Amino acid sequence: MSADKNANAPELSEASAEPRKRVKEDEAMLGKIPLRFNILARYKRARASVLTLPHGDVRTPVYMPVGTKATLKGITSEELANIGYRLCLSNTYHLASIPGADLMAEYGGLHKFMNWPYNLLTDSGGFQMVSLSQLCEITEEGVEFENPYDKRKMFMRPEDSIHIQNAIGADIVMALDDVVKTTTVGPRVEEACDRTIRWIDRCLVAHRRKEEQNVFPIVQGAVDLKLRERCLSALIQREANGFAIGGLAGGESKDDFWKVVAFCTERLPEEKPRYLMGVGYPVDLVVCACLGVDMFDCVFPTRTARFGVALTRYGEVKIKNSEQRDDFRPLQEGCQCPTCKKFTRTYLNSIMTKAGVSCHLLTLHNLHYLFNLMLGIHNSIIDGTLEDYVNRFLEDYFSQEKSIPKWVLDALEKAEINVKVYKNEEQKNGSTTA
Repeated sequence: MSADKNANAPELSEASAEPRKRVKEDEAMLGKIPLRFNILARYKRARASVLTLPHGDVRTPVYMPVGTKATLKGITSEELANIGYRLCLSNTYHLASIPGADLMAEYGGLHKFMNWPYNLLTDSGGFQMVSLSQLCEITEEGVEFENPYDKRKMFMRPEDSIHIQNAIGADIVMALDDVVKTTTVGPRVEEACDRTIRWIDRCLVAHRRKEEQNVFPIVQGAVDLKLRERCLSALIQREANGFAIGGLAGGESKDDFWKVVAFCTERLPEEKPRYLMGVGYPVDLVVCACLGVDMFDCVFPTRTARFGVALTRYGEVKIKNSEQRDDFRPLQEGCQCPTCKKFTRTYLNSIMTKAGVSCHLLTLHNLHYLFNLMLGIHNSIIDGTLEDYVNRFLEDYFSQEKSIPKWVLDALEKAEINVKVYKNEEQKNGSTTA
């Protein structure tokens, strides 16, 4: 199935009609249990599902765009909805700083504030323990941040994070966890793992809107599988409607990355959604969806657009490069996004450093590309053709290299996906790309 098919169709496919009917029958219950997770089909370890939240249905596997401060840079909420997205992410720490949780609550919550009628997920502020590590101090009670702009102090306990998210009003709120960079070694990793376990109970007790919002605990433990096991085993004993895998995509090897993902998806509850935080490279999305992940988020597709990089089925296109100057093709042949339908690479190259509109156009394309990539995974699981879909993706995406990274092959073997492309080239070269 083409990745561009049904690009602007937010409604569920016909294959989803019967589960959707059941979801409709359950709508009266959403006031008591604000999440329904209906698995439509499986292919080996991968699942195609409908995640029903208070603001509508979401097909999974799903990539969630990141609007850290209640906006995606270079795109409006209406444009995001027109692509087909029904779930996006904002950040608790940044929203609590500006404009403030009380102000948003007074206005009617984040949905109304950013003019977004669909579902929202808010990160707890835990990631800022890594991204602002030089400006924060972590204790058992909580974490004190120093605002990098005006030097104001903010002390955030697990209870504070949940109360702020209750005020913001997202459909999914993340428990505050103690996060360390995945390359960290020594006792600090175990300390963060155990503190994350202790903090989850404080988060759940503090949660005031159980009939409207879902708290997801986050599995930590860096790349230590024993610590991951300890954290995961403790968290799944708690009452939660979904779980996240945190603390990855922070500099660890790709081998460590996929092995932690596979380890966690094997052990997390089958009947609940699994969210892999901070992951958004196209190859990572495909591989981890095959390993059984349902939800993803990352700033990569929007941030890379601002650096002049477009994501396509044949890999990345650096629109600033001189070879794009006389190329009158769209970014991707057959793509139905507004950028590809109206503009050439030549045009984008000519305005890349001269007008903010170029970042807008690349952002639209990149988000469109990832939406359709995930839609293709969802539909191919339902059709029973995921293996063919993955092979077509790999054949196109690595068409320049004619070789697939070994970690991808190893991870897909774990996912029971038979990779058939570029076998002759790999044998001829004696190995695959590391």
